[in-house]
Amino acid sequence: MRFAVFISEDAERDTIDIYDHISRRDSTANARRVLDAIDTACRGLSMSPERGNVPKELRAIGISEFRELHSGPYRAIYRTFGRRVVVYCVVDGRRDMESLLRRRLLR
Repeated sequence: MRFAVFISEDAERDTIDIYDHISRRDSTANARRVLDAIDTACRGLSMSPERGNVPKELRAIGISEFRELHSGPYRAIYRTFGRRVVVYCVVDGRRDMESLLRRRLLR
């Protein structure tokens, strides 16, 4: 059973920001490698979106409809609607996730 995976505009901007940050601090080759890994992980949701867990920051405030997928230190936050998966953001998990998720998902 396949799910259609959609990447939101916010998540697209997140990946561009990640690429820019890594390419400035390291190299474009490493930035491309990181983005390829994130993209592969997100596309893999088409086969098993239930594999992700509820982000602990959201679970703590009683929200359980979002899930997260990890790729290195990056976290893709998504939600499933029927046969569709929508990725809302891709963020560095080393950031203040609680306020970031509140700001980005609960607006």
